[in-house]
Amino acid sequence: MKVILQNDLSNVNWNEVDEILHLVGWTKRSSETTRKVFEASHLVAIATINNRIVGFGRAISDGVFNASVCDVVVHPEYQKLGIGRKIMENILVNLKEISCVQLIATTGNEDFYRKLGLKRVKTSMARYLSYTLDGEFLLD
Repeated sequence: MKVILQNDLSNVNWNEVDEILHLVGWTKRSSETTRKVFEASHLVAIATINNRIVGFGRAISDGVFNASVCDVVVHPEYQKLGIGRKIMENILVNLKEISCVQLIATTGNEDFYRKLGLKRVKTSMARYLSYTLDGEFLLD
């Protein structure tokens, strides 16, 4: 099984992206919103096997000092095969000149990111408009 990574949105099948998001429980985002956030991103990493999207990730950045990794998702049938690692390694290599790369890990995935060299942040702050996300990610 050969995983191919691309860093552009040419030939992206947005229905496949939407399907993966729904399969992992991210059902509140519309197809239009998904496409909009990917197109506005500084960097994308799309993983395919046999021309089928099996995972993706993206980063937003000022291109110099700061970047934030978002939406690292792998199709449930392809999880635990190293695809998420390949996506993240691709993103981190492409952001190697950026001073600070951060992300918010979904609950339970912190060790995955720690193995890639990311560390917990002492002073990170956030706000969420969603009460559910506020409860999942924020400490106080």
